[in-house]
Amino acid sequence: MNLEPTRGPAGGRWAVASLLTVAAAVTLYACASSSTSSMASGGATMAGDMSTTPPSPDPRIGLRPGRIDSTGVILEHAEETSWNLNLVSNTLSPQGFAGVTNSDLAFTGNYVVQGNYNGYQVWDVSNPARPTVRTAYLCPASQSDVSVYGNLLFVSGEGQTGRLDCGTQGVPDTVSHHRLRGIRIFDATDIGNPRYVANVQTCRGSHTHTVVSDPDDPANVYIYVSGRSSVRSPSELPGCLDAPIDDPNTARFRLEVIRVPLADPTQAAIVSSPRVFDDLVAPPRNAARDSLSGRGRGQGRGGAGGVRIAQPGGGARGGGPNQCHDITVYPAIGLAGGACGGYGLLLDITDVTNPRRVFAAADSNFSFWHSATFSNDGSKVLFTDEWGGGSAPRCRVSDRYEWGANAIFAIRGRELDFRSYYKMPAAQTDQENCVAHNGSLIPIPGRDVMVQGWYQGGISIFDWTDADNPFEIAFHDRGPFDADRLVSAGSWSVYWYNGYIYSSEMKRGLDVFELPPSGFLTQNEIDAAKTVVWRELNAQEQPQIVWPPSFPLARAYVDQLARSRGMATDRIAAVRVALASAERISGQQRRSALTQLAASLGDDAQRSADRPKVDLLIGAVHDLANAR
Repeated sequence: MNLEPTRGPAGGRWAVASLLTVAAAVTLYACASSSTSSMASGGATMAGDMSTTPPSPDPRIGLRPGRIDSTGVILEHAEETSWNLNLVSNTLSPQGFAGVTNSDLAFTGNYVVQGNYNGYQVWDVSNPARPTVRTAYLCPASQSDVSVYGNLLFVSGEGQTGRLDCGTQGVPDTVSHHRLRGIRIFDATDIGNPRYVANVQTCRGSHTHTVVSDPDDPANVYIYVSGRSSVRSPSELPGCLDAPIDDPNTARFRLEVIRVPLADPTQAAIVSSPRVFDDLVAPPRNAARDSLSGRGRGQGRGGAGGVRIAQPGGGARGGGPNQCHDITVYPAIGLAGGACGGYGLLLDITDVTNPRRVFAAADSNFSFWHSATFSNDGSKVLFTDEWGGGSAPRCRVSDRYEWGANAIFAIRGRELDFRSYYKMPAAQTDQENCVAHNGSLIPIPGRDVMVQGWYQGGISIFDWTDADNPFEIAFHDRGPFDADRLVSAGSWSVYWYNGYIYSSEMKRGLDVFELPPSGFLTQNEIDAAKTVVWRELNAQEQPQIVWPPSFPLARAYVDQLARSRGMATDRIAAVRVALASAERISGQQRRSALTQLAASLGDDAQRSADRPKVDLLIGAVHDLANAR
C-alpha cells in the first residue's frame, strides 16, 4: 500500500440476488467508540450455495454506496453481499484509531494485532462474534506493519513524522534525531500492556517487514526489512548514503537483515545488507496500461500474455528495482518470494542472514509487484500486482483482467514458469480503490485455496490448485464507502487463522468471517481445515500446513475423490461407511478396522483416475490407525 500517513488525534502512549447473498444496509458504527455487529442471522451459520455456478448477475455489481459528511461521520452505510462466506462480526476501531487507516494483521493465541497509522490495536477474539479491544497503543507511523514472535511484537515505521517517543506532534525538521524510521520492538509478554523496549533505525525506513526464524539459530529471530522511501541524511543516521549501484556503500539496491537476540531484544541490530538487485535491468512496460487506455476485461484468463524475463542481466546496471515492497519467506522449502516493484524475485534463504537471488521474473502486464504466497507443497508461487498503489480504482470494466491481478507461477527447480492470472472478477466503480492485495492460504487438505483482500473490491476466495485454471469459490463485498468520491477503504489484508477469516478493514475496523459448506467445500473439508491450530501467525513467514490425524481429514479426501470422480460411486459409499464404523469403536478394534481399510484402498489406487488423492487418503487412514 502506498498511502501518506494519516494524521491522527493528539495523545500519549453488480444487484443483490436470491438466497446466494447476505445483503445488509449495515448500521453498526459509532463515531467515538468501538461497536460490534454480528451479521450472520444473529451469529448463526448460514448455508452456502450448493451449486458450482457463480451467481448471475453478479450481486457485487450495483451495491448501494455509503454516505459520509465533510467531517468523516458516516451518514449511511454501504450495502453488503456475500456468496459462500458468512460475516460473523464487524467491529469498529476504538476512539483515537477509528477513521485512521488500518493496515496489516498478525496473530498470537486468541489475539489479533492490527496495525494502524496511529499505532496498533490488539483484539481479543476468544469470541469471534464479539471481538474486544485488549489494548490500543498510540504510536503514529506509517504503515505500522505488524508481526509477532513469542513475546515480541514488531512494528514498521517509514514516514517522516514517526517519532522515537511515539509522540503525535510529528517531526517538522528536515533532519532530526527524534525521527523513527525502521523497526519498533515491543515486549508483549503482558499483551494488555506492551512495553516499547527497542528500535532499529534503517536508512530507508520500514514500509513492510518479514519475521524469519532460523531452525539452526534458536537464540535469535531475524527480520527482513523492506524500505521504499528516500534515503535519510547521514546527519540524521550515520552511514546512510544515497549513491548509484556501483557504490558498494549505497543504501539502495539492498535489503536490511536485523538480528534480534531473544534473551535481550534491546541488542537488536542490522547484521547484513544483501545486494539482491544487482544486474537487474529496467522491467518491461505496458504502454496501454500505463496510459489507462486498455479496453475490456475480456481476454479471459491469461489475457494478452506479458513479457517475462528469466534472470535479466547484461544491460545498464541499476535500471531495475532497488528495494522490495514485501517478502514472503517459506522456511520449510528454503525459499522466499520477493515482490520488488518491477520484478518478482525467488530468493534462497537457507542462509537466513544472506538471502541470495536465484531467479527474477518481470511481466509487462504487471505495474507493481506487491506480495507473494506459496502453495503449501512449494511447487507454485503467486505474486500480486498493486497497480495504482492501492489508492486507485483498478477493477473497473475498462481495466483488463490481467492488470492489477495475481500472476501464478510454477516453480521448476529454481526457476519461475508463468501459468495464469487471477483477478477478482466483478467490475467495481470509480469510487472504489480496488487492486490485488494481501491474503493467505486456507488449510483445505489436498487443495490450494486462498483468501485475498482487494480493498474496496472486497474479499475473494479462490482455488488455484490447477495453476492454469484458478476460479472463485466465495466472496464478500460492500458498496463504495462514499457515494460521491473515492475514499480509500476496504480489505487491506485478510487471513485464515484457527477456523476463522479475519480482515483488516481500512476504515471499518475488524471483520470476522466463517466458511459454510458449499458446492465447492464440504463440511469435512472445513472441519479438516479447523484441525490446523497455530500458536501464532505472520502471513509473510508462511508456515507449512500439516494436518493432524482426524476422521474429517480422511473424509475430506473421500469427498474430493467423489468430486473428481476419482473412485467409483459404490466404492466411495463403502469407504464412507467403513470410516463411520471405525469412528464408533476404539482401541485395537479401531486400529484393525482402519488398517484393513487402508490395505483395501491400495487396490483402489491402482484403478483410480486420481491416484495422488487416493494415496493421500491411504496416508490419512494409516496415520489415523496409528494415532494415540
